[in-house]
Amino acid sequence: MYYETEDLVRDLAENAEGVCRAYLPAGRREGSYWIVGDLQNNPGRSLFVRLAGPASGPGAAGKFTDGATGEHGDLLDIIRARTGITRFPDLLAEARAHLGRPQPVVPDRQEPRKAKSPGGTPAAAARLFAASNPITGTLAETYLRSRGITQFGANGALRYHPKCWHREEGQTRSIPRPAMIAAVTDGAGAVQGVHRTWLAADGQGKAAVNPERRAMGHLLGNAVRLTPQDDILVIGEGIETMLSLSEAFPGLPVWAALSSGHLGAVLLPEGLKRLYIAIDRDPAGQRAAEKLSARASEVGVRVLEPRLGDFNDDLRANGKDALRQHLAGQIGPEDQHRLPS
Repeated sequence: MYYETEDLVRDLAENAEGVCRAYLPAGRREGSYWIVGDLQNNPGRSLFVRLAGPASGPGAAGKFTDGATGEHGDLLDIIRARTGITRFPDLLAEARAHLGRPQPVVPDRQEPRKAKSPGGTPAAAARLFAASNPITGTLAETYLRSRGITQFGANGALRYHPKCWHREEGQTRSIPRPAMIAAVTDGAGAVQGVHRTWLAADGQGKAAVNPERRAMGHLLGNAVRLTPQDDILVIGEGIETMLSLSEAFPGLPVWAALSSGHLGAVLLPEGLKRLYIAIDRDPAGQRAAEKLSARASEVGVRVLEPRLGDFNDDLRANGKDALRQHLAGQIGPEDQHRLPS
C-alpha cells in the first residue's frame, strides 16, 4: 500500500489543477497556484495549492498551505477534508476513482459471500445506528447525567451500543466497548455518518482509551440534529455542549457539528430567519464562527459565548439556572419569549 500511495500522490500532483477543480471549485487558478478561501471550499484567498513544481521536497506540486490557519498538506488531505472520508483505504479508493484508475482486484473466494459495504461509508454508519439501542436506561444516559444533562434531544439522534468496536491508536486489534452513538444526518434526515463516544464501564465518563471519540461516514455539511429545526437554529461543536444549551433553554433548536472544522461547513436549512452560533472559547471556535457567519449573511446571526471553555463546563460548574441567566443576556429580544418562565 505504501508504494501505491506514493504513486497516487504523484499522479494527483501531476493533475493538481484537475483535483482542485473537482474538490475546491470555489477557487481559481492564478499563475502556478489554485487560490481558495479554505478547506471547506469557501470563497477567498487564504489557501493556496501549488500546481507546478518538483515531485517532492520544497515547492513540490500538490502541496497546500492555508495562510490564515497554518494548515498544510497534500492533495490527499484536500480530498479527505472535502469528502469526509475517515478510513485510509476508502480515501485511496476515492483518489483512484478521480484519476480513473481501476480498483484493486480482490481474489475470488472458494465460497462466495454476500457483498458488504466498506466501513466508513454512510451505509456502514446507518447499519451501526440501526443496531444501537434507545438511550433510556443505558450507560449512555448515565454518562450524560454525569455531565449534568437530562435533556437527550427530541429527534432520537442519540443511541447506545453495548459492544461497539474500538481500535486503540497504533494497534491492529479491535475490542468491543460500550459507546454512545450519534446519528449525523443530512437535510432530508438520512443518516450520512455516526459519531461514537466510548464510555467507561460504569458510564461515569468516557473510556480511558485513545481515541475516546471517532466519527465515520460523510460528515461535511451534515450535523447531529438533536432537536427539530425551527425558524431559528443554534449550531455548535460538541454533543454535550449543545445538550447543555437545551438543559438551560429547552426552547432552542440545537445541532452539533462535532468539530470546529465541520461547524464552518454545516449546510443551513431553508427558511431560517436567525442563526445562533454556540462557540467554544478557543481560536478554532472563533474562526469557525466567522466562516459560518459569512455564509449565513442573509439571516440574522448572533454568537453565544460561554464563561468557561464550553457550555457544558458552564453547566457543570454553575448549574442550569446560572447558564440560563447567562444565555438570556445573549439571546436576541425577538427570541426572549422562548426562555422558560
